[in-house]
Amino acid sequence: MTYQILAAKCLKVESMKVYRRLREGNLAEARKAVSMIVGRDTERMDEEGVAKAAIETVAENTSDGVIAPMLYAAVGGPVLGFFYKAVNTMDSMVGYKNEKYLYFGRAAARLDDLVNYIPARVSAGLMILAAYWGGKDLSGKDARRIYKRDRRRHASPNSAQTESVCAGALGVRLAGDAFYSGRLVKKPYIGDALRRVEYEDIPRAVRLMYLTAWLGEILCLILMGAAWLVGGRM
Repeated sequence: MTYQILAAKCLKVESMKVYRRLREGNLAEARKAVSMIVGRDTERMDEEGVAKAAIETVAENTSDGVIAPMLYAAVGGPVLGFFYKAVNTMDSMVGYKNEKYLYFGRAAARLDDLVNYIPARVSAGLMILAAYWGGKDLSGKDARRIYKRDRRRHASPNSAQTESVCAGALGVRLAGDAFYSGRLVKKPYIGDALRRVEYEDIPRAVRLMYLTAWLGEILCLILMGAAWLVGGRM
């Protein structure tokens, strides 16, 4: 049951589809592939925009799809894990600020903000540690610097937590304006444009996600072990 709520492999598979299409030079198919994992309009994206969208999805869902359900499952077993996943999925489906979902999805969006508040910050901390150990093409120092500066640059209190770490670790600028249902939505940038985003950043983001997931698993095992020890003494 717990295996079904962890999205690390799914994130890798879907984002690497985007990477392969970009590497082949097939922008049309890359746009189609990234449209499967993002909520924004992809028809007018250039190569950099497609790569950036894939990276942002991996970064944000490192918390929402990997660390958060892992933490909830460690604390409350698969039942609490599935409760979290239900809340997060509901937010993904109806938690949009548009005419159709503004009022219907508001409760889902607010509840998702609540249940992700602590996991998002734990995920950011783990991702910073992962960036230090992730190799020469990831910077733990810049991950920490950009996190401290840009972690609040998002309408959601949680989304920029891991996204800012990823931007700093890769040395790129993420976020910014995007189109949703044909409407331009103004958003602040996250990170510094030390270089242009490239499609090779997608597997780098995936590697950072997996390193963070391993650290998250270690943390969960420590929490479960501590709970077992405390329970055994009572």
